Amino acid sequence: MRGFRWPPPPDGGPRTWGPGPGAPRTGRPALPEPETELVATPHGVRLEQLVTGAGDPVTVFAHGLGNGIATTRPFGSGVAGRKVFFQFRGHGRSEAPPGPWSYLDLARDLRAVADLGNATRAFGASLGAGALCRLLAESPERFDRLVFFLPAALDRPRTPAARSRIADLIEAVESGDASAVADVVSAELPPAVRNTPAGWAYLRQRLDHLLRDGLAAGLAALPDQAPLGDRAQLAAVTAPALVLACAGDDLHPVEVAEQLAAALPRATLHVYDRPGVLWSERADLRERISGFLNG
Repeated sequence: MRGFRWPPPPDGGPRTWGPGPGAPRTGRPALPEPETELVATPHGVRLEQLVTGAGDPVTVFAHGLGNGIATTRPFGSGVAGRKVFFQFRGHGRSEAPPGPWSYLDLARDLRAVADLGNATRAFGASLGAGALCRLLAESPERFDRLVFFLPAALDRPRTPAARSRIADLIEAVESGDASAVADVVSAELPPAVRNTPAGWAYLRQRLDHLLRDGLAAGLAALPDQAPLGDRAQLAAVTAPALVLACAGDDLHPVEVAEQLAAALPRATLHVYDRPGVLWSERADLRERISGFLNG
């Protein structure tokens, strides 16, 4: 049986165990990363951001734990107006003030970037969805439209499986061992993608960012916390919301998405029938997000 291994061959592979094609495999060269900037915030933490597009409306995109600008940019494809992508504290080039941190700290990061960019719409993935919930509990009328992708926690901490995965990722990044980081990150990929050129390209991008920028130790306490004390705090949110989940995703249980959709007065819930929708349902996902935000 062919399995995963790291590092990939220098000619761009992938290579697999056992007999099979062995000729060099080439691919398109990676596009250069766009230039980001560090912005000062009112709460004293400089955050890395990237602004694309032009005009109104303005949408802010909040990423998941251990991810960042590169992994949230695909969600903005097709979204009209200006798009503001940023890195939470402890990610990328954003500063990492002394921890531990809470979802309130993340909500402050999100609010600062949204306010500086005059954003009226917000997208939150996983950890970013939790930070967005925390912000809305304080300011329920802050945004006109909301998208929550794979919410991971609401008024209870994340599952033990999720906490274990995040702890493994932080430990691997701290070790500086590319192979160890690759082993953890590869679990983000559907099995059918893990040993393909697209899968290797994703792994290379993630490893480049994680090993270059690291992950702050202050992030380790977040999986043990819940964004809200009570989901009823979201009852005053008046903006239309789209909640997206995947059946079978142990790190982002459908139950959390269902609870979030029920707590938001004007929410629409869509559940995909399997995980890995960025790979298997990319076009549908893009159309749902852009159609909702552009609507």
